[in-house]
Amino acid sequence: MKKPEIRKDYIQEKYVIIAPKRGKRPHDTVRPQQAQKKMVTSCIFCPNNLHGVPSLYKKGKDDDWDINIIANKYPAVSLDNDKAYGQQEVVVETSDHTLELEDLSTEHITDLLDAYSERTKEISKNKEIDYILIFKNDGGVAGASLQHAHSQIFATKFLPPHLLDKSQRQQAYKLKHGNCVYCDVIAKESKSPRLIYKDKNVVAFTPYASMFNYEAWIMPIAHRDNITELTTAEKKSFAKVLKHLLIKIGDLDLPYNFYFHQVINDNDQHLYMKVVPRGSVWAGVEIGSGLIINPIDPAEAAEFYRKGLK
Repeated sequence: MKKPEIRKDYIQEKYVIIAPKRGKRPHDTVRPQQAQKKMVTSCIFCPNNLHGVPSLYKKGKDDDWDINIIANKYPAVSLDNDKAYGQQEVVVETSDHTLELEDLSTEHITDLLDAYSERTKEISKNKEIDYILIFKNDGGVAGASLQHAHSQIFATKFLPPHLLDKSQRQQAYKLKHGNCVYCDVIAKESKSPRLIYKDKNVVAFTPYASMFNYEAWIMPIAHRDNITELTTAEKKSFAKVLKHLLIKIGDLDLPYNFYFHQVINDNDQHLYMKVVPRGSVWAGVEIGSGLIINPIDPAEAAEFYRKGLK
């Protein structure tokens, strides 16, 4: 058994203790106890209930659509609130109430990435917006309140301080080393046992200092600031590996989140999507010290993800 090891985030002052347990296997991970949900046959995101609701973006026509983006009916931020300015949108990922994101075709997931891109372009026209977050909650523990497959776009003029810190650290790294820190991370992780997948467009890996059990990142190999810069080929590769990761997380029977950011006034970021299964249990050490203990070695998690991926 490997001895526990304290590891630091690639760029920020965040620390994790990787403490693998003897005999730990992927299916041994903690499964959060969730109340059994009663499966309903339809909801407010089904086409018949969205008839007449204005669409901000729609792939398809009328009620015969594949993807539909609408304003969030209960937003945390809004354009008419100076104290919490911004906008929040719901991305209904499929018209079929019975399907999860991982059930959709790679082509459909590519279209979803196109939808995220188009809305990002539109939202970015508002000069008051400084930050855009695209995220998905899947499962009650991960924050989802409805069964119908959906994700959200959250945009605000408030830039979270840790993201400002991150941007400043990235720029400092580039001034010192002459390279983007995440371009260097890709080069390193492409040769590490944490590599999950790599083609000519994207790379997927489990990060060196994974804060969550089975955390995985997907990144374009080319230096792309945000999702609007991804090529069609990059989106297709992104969709392929995302679908695979979500299927594998389903095998673990875990809820998950995924997300990616854009800091509007920093146009030299390197886009990455974090996929975060919610099998971690944070207790006294994590809550009291902020130091995370992860019992799943990222290399072991990568090995689990690689199975079945071509």
